[in-house]
Amino acid sequence: MTKTQISSSPIGVFDSGIGGLTVVREILKRLPNENLVYLGDTARVPYGTKSSRTVIAYSEGNARFLLSKGVKLLVVACNTASAVALPSLRWDFEVPVIGVIEPGGRKAARITKTGKVGVIGTPSTIRSDAYKKAIENVAPEINVYSRACPLFVPLAEEDWTEGEIAELAAKKYLGVLKGLGIDVLILGCTHYPLLKSTIQKVMGEGVTLVDSAEETALEIERILKENNISNENSASAQREFYLTDVSETFISIAGRFLGKKIERVEQVDI
Repeated sequence: MTKTQISSSPIGVFDSGIGGLTVVREILKRLPNENLVYLGDTARVPYGTKSSRTVIAYSEGNARFLLSKGVKLLVVACNTASAVALPSLRWDFEVPVIGVIEPGGRKAARITKTGKVGVIGTPSTIRSDAYKKAIENVAPEINVYSRACPLFVPLAEEDWTEGEIAELAAKKYLGVLKGLGIDVLILGCTHYPLLKSTIQKVMGEGVTLVDSAEETALEIERILKENNISNENSASAQREFYLTDVSETFISIAGRFLGKKIERVEQVDI
């Protein structure tokens, strides 16, 4: 395959559900020329309750599906899969593989001034200590404080991202972190960017929020440029969306996560 053919090949993105569409949104913002294929494993969500062996097996199946679509780069837009399956995916497949944890961790380590970083995520992501490890790999002197915020996921999916209910939940979850004097807070779940304004309001302007979706898009841009495989063709880019189970409410919820309406979704069996 020539460089031109590789450049026009799509970016592949998978998640256990639809939260990864916040990553897709940032990719499309940053790299509007790129073709993209998204797979949401909605039939088997959530991954956080599964064993590591099962998460790896599911992730490899998702990767094979996307590679069958000829993707040039693979994005694991799932915090659980990023924490557990990245080494196996990078070993098994030749294309570059990017997770959502390392980019966010590096950004937080780079910008903290107090050396105190907070991480919020689902219980499984927090238990994995994946963000803590990512930060310690580049700056072991930084203190990392973590908090699971399980209600943020249904709030995002119900579109209750602002107002009294969202603020009460945020105050309950984030009060301890605020009291610790952190100056950076990582949004360690792909659902959480939808609650960004409420989280910022509760934490105050003195705390910088790190959106892992934004940092992942920047990492993708860097890798494409380094490998000289960015798509410079300004013709209309193609986007394909696949799910392993399509519910009646998916289209409306997915549109909020992506920031625009998805015209067509295809159900596939992995």
